[in-house]
Amino acid sequence: MTRENLTAKFASYPDVLTLVQFRELLGGIADSTARKLVNQNLVKHYMVRTTIFIPKQCAFDYIVSEHYRKYKNKLKHTID
Repeated sequence: MTRENLTAKFASYPDVLTLVQFRELLGGIADSTARKLVNQNLVKHYMVRTTIFIPKQCAFDYIVSEHYRKYKNKLKHTID
């Protein structure tokens, strides 16, 4: 997927995603999988107290990254 396709497909999502929205964006991945991506700093994020926020553009950066290209084959859920 290209960044342009992602921008069009997820235009209804806010500019800053919660972890739940990030999981939905990646096709409904598990909470533990999303937290692992964040904890390994594979997705740029920031925290306010205990809440994780991910800028939508950083989520797109991850989706077009080499890591996601390799990792998505292991995931049960992926974006189309």
